[in-house]
Amino acid sequence: MLIIDGDYPMALAMVRNRDLTLPIDKVRTAPVFTGHNPDVDAVETMASLPEMRRGGVAAALVKVVVDQHRDDAPMPGGPRSDELSYAKGQGQMAYYRILETKGEARILRTSSDVKEHMTQWENADSYDDLPVGFFLGMEGSDPILWPKQVGEWYDDGLRVISLGHYGPARYGHGTGTGLDGGLFEDGPELLREMDALGMILDVTHTSDETVRQALDIFKGPVLASHQNCRAIVPGERQMSDDLLKRSIERGAVIGASMDTWMLTRNVEKDWSGKRGDRREDLFKPEDVTLEDVVDHIEYVCELAGDTLHSSIGGDTDGQGGAIGAPYDVDTVADYQKIATILGERGWGTNDIENIMWRNWQRYFEENLPN
Repeated sequence: MLIIDGDYPMALAMVRNRDLTLPIDKVRTAPVFTGHNPDVDAVETMASLPEMRRGGVAAALVKVVVDQHRDDAPMPGGPRSDELSYAKGQGQMAYYRILETKGEARILRTSSDVKEHMTQWENADSYDDLPVGFFLGMEGSDPILWPKQVGEWYDDGLRVISLGHYGPARYGHGTGTGLDGGLFEDGPELLREMDALGMILDVTHTSDETVRQALDIFKGPVLASHQNCRAIVPGERQMSDDLLKRSIERGAVIGASMDTWMLTRNVEKDWSGKRGDRREDLFKPEDVTLEDVVDHIEYVCELAGDTLHSSIGGDTDGQGGAIGAPYDVDTVADYQKIATILGERGWGTNDIENIMWRNWQRYFEENLPN
């Protein structure tokens, strides 16, 4: 069965110095450099382009991820200036473009791109030589230095933006700032510029109040790329029922995250980073499995009254790699097990296909430009 992953911050490979054109075993066993950019966690890598093909992952919402340094942020240490944030974000866009140029990927800029690409994958006898589809998104908005500059990013292929990531971002509050922080001064203007361009708002990694204000202003399409349910797992990183319902009413697809911090019911994580929580201190790896992921998928289906708004949003390799994923996930190819679990719980083929890939395909066909 095909898969579309609603969240893969793939360009973090630039920070970790990983060659994701290689088979996963080669990525995991690459020599660790003692100097510039050591990748001590390569053994935990969940995805590479060959592994995505092996697992039937036809496409993914890949991300530009840049958190500008702020002293009070949960994850300090990013670029120290606007210029560096912009340059780092542009570098990640260039990474995706060169993968397309080399035939490893295809950037899906339009609705017709999506239809052509998915038809190619559906009709293929083998995925080994196919390009992986990339929807281009931005997680946190720091590289966009002023609202009108978003047009430049759109022209480069960016289609999806979340206002926050960790801590306060340029236009709104993200994870780790609590529930009540809203948009910053230029946030409404950025949303209006996105509206004018026909862009998509991702309400993931954004404080409750920022999401509420954004949904009041932004009239375009909405999604939640990797967002679980607060009714199942408490904590600000998960989404409340009222915001899930508002998003679903706007036609959103909600991608279920593989991050065990968002799946464990044993502890409520301190997302501000002040407590210094560590997974190994608070729960056992075997305590979290794909059964927990499917619980969130089914909960969204219950809220929606159908299977048209729930899907996969792996946060693939953004949540720490395999060590931060459910116990029965080693690589992205193991996402196929979700279809098996859904079948065992009584879901039919059409519903399972919706969740695994058709919902994301339909969503982008409907909301990208022609």
